Amino acid sequence: MTAFTDEAEVYEFLGGVFRQGMQDPALVEKLRPTGIVLRITYTDPDAVLTVDMPNTQLHEGAGTGPEPNVELFMTADTGNRFWLGKVILPVALAKGQVRAKGPVAKLLTVLPVAKSMFGPYREQLQAAGRTDLLDA
Repeated sequence: MTAFTDEAEVYEFLGGVFRQGMQDPALVEKLRPTGIVLRITYTDPDAVLTVDMPNTQLHEGAGTGPEPNVELFMTADTGNRFWLGKVILPVALAKGQVRAKGPVAKLLTVLPVAKSMFGPYREQLQAAGRTDLLDA
């Protein structure tokens, strides 16, 4: 059984971590110059997020937002566990738990910045009373 009940929850929580990050001026200052437009395609349930780092925009849904230059494909549960600090992206890529398309090395350079959002993601889940997602 998956932790998220529907696409709206994926956008609320996994999209929420990106929305929070885009409100942090220090984080934006580090991510904007990377030029990364990341599209994450989640399954179980299906949802698509496009994170336009240069323009500090988040687009929800398939076919929205600019063309990505890096794409990741994973289950929503894997995405949740990543933001909880339980999935190491390079290991997940090597094991096939996450698939990638595009210059993944460029994306891996921003991983240390992404890790700064692990705490706020946990706080978001706690505030929503989602212990099921915290325990995933």
